[in-house]
Amino acid sequence: MLLLYNILIRIYFVFVFFASFFNKKAFLWIKGRKKQVIGSATDSIWFHFASLGEFEQGRPVLEALRAAYPGKPVIITFFSPSGYEVRKHTPLADAVHYLPLDTPSNARDLIRIIKPQIAVFTKYEYWYHYFAELQRQSIPLYIVSGIFRPQQVFFKWYGDINRKMLGMVSHFFVQDDASEKLLRTLNITNVTVAGDTRFDRVWANSQAPKPMPELVAFKAGKKLFIGGSTWPKDEELIASLFDAYPDRKFIIAPHEIDEENIQAVLKRLSGKAIRFTQLMNYRDIASYQVLVIDNMGILSSVYQYGDVAHIGGGFGVGIHNTLEAAAFGLPVIFGPNYERFKEARDLVAIGAGISIADEASFKQAADLFMTDDNYRQQAGEKARQYVADNNGATDRVVRQISKALSA
Repeated sequence: MLLLYNILIRIYFVFVFFASFFNKKAFLWIKGRKKQVIGSATDSIWFHFASLGEFEQGRPVLEALRAAYPGKPVIITFFSPSGYEVRKHTPLADAVHYLPLDTPSNARDLIRIIKPQIAVFTKYEYWYHYFAELQRQSIPLYIVSGIFRPQQVFFKWYGDINRKMLGMVSHFFVQDDASEKLLRTLNITNVTVAGDTRFDRVWANSQAPKPMPELVAFKAGKKLFIGGSTWPKDEELIASLFDAYPDRKFIIAPHEIDEENIQAVLKRLSGKAIRFTQLMNYRDIASYQVLVIDNMGILSSVYQYGDVAHIGGGFGVGIHNTLEAAAFGLPVIFGPNYERFKEARDLVAIGAGISIADEASFKQAADLFMTDDNYRQQAGEKARQYVADNNGATDRVVRQISKALSA
């Protein structure tokens, strides 16, 4: 199985290499790894994230350890360009790199250079050779905000090498009891049900959001519908509301914000929208109905001005972050592919979220939230309270990790 794993890793690299000639993300993936020079460190704290979403998920732990151990270097690695390109200059780290391809030599070299005292991986990232090298050198490895489902490869007959990776982890901090029970079926007991660290992050953000006076001017006291991390299908659905609700304002924040996609979004909206980065070029901001967010990193603050949110991705591989909107007391709507996300299932269960399958069910959900203020407010309060009640995962994680750093 290890031989097959190594072959698949190399096939993946070849695939990305050829894709890099016509795909921007693949190009950055290859270029970033080819040109990077990794500087040496000693007794570092190594955080690895798949992408930007995982960074935000692990950020509360990162910030806490950075503050508690200011003398220790913090090294961050990313697998995806969408994480690296946005956070490569973060002040929370002494160095940020792409994770080199998972080979035995790359694992040995990286760990030899950065000399981590501990390694912290978030949620889904499992790389055999890095895990094996950390284990070989007796370097503690922690999984933060882990979540497990019976459908995952760890629990399949063909998942032998994946189960081996689980055995290399020093401790799992999982989101729920179900994950702990699944790990116990594999005789893995080094598990703490700590919760999801994203709750701490989004709650803290909702308590002290960045003021955005330009959005106050755009909203002009009207009800605001926000589409967060949208894809084409999501944008088409939201656009169907413009004429039905001429007295409402709409913000669309596409998941992909490269210029080509922003132009495609503006075209999809039939020229009815203005761009966030061009707001200051318009004299009467309040006269516009639709605003497209075309820069990174502000969506979590945009939600403070919203009344209802549609979270994108549910018609693809899965929905994006519902908690950022929920923390501000916004009821959420999202597509059908949400079952892998515990927080989305919870929001539906408590009446703070609605999953839709098509345009008809989307309009029904949107009408419910946009015409019945009492229902919307009650659902929004349930969403906000849900986030508030699930704080505390960071403290539980940091207390235990600190034992290894203080040893």
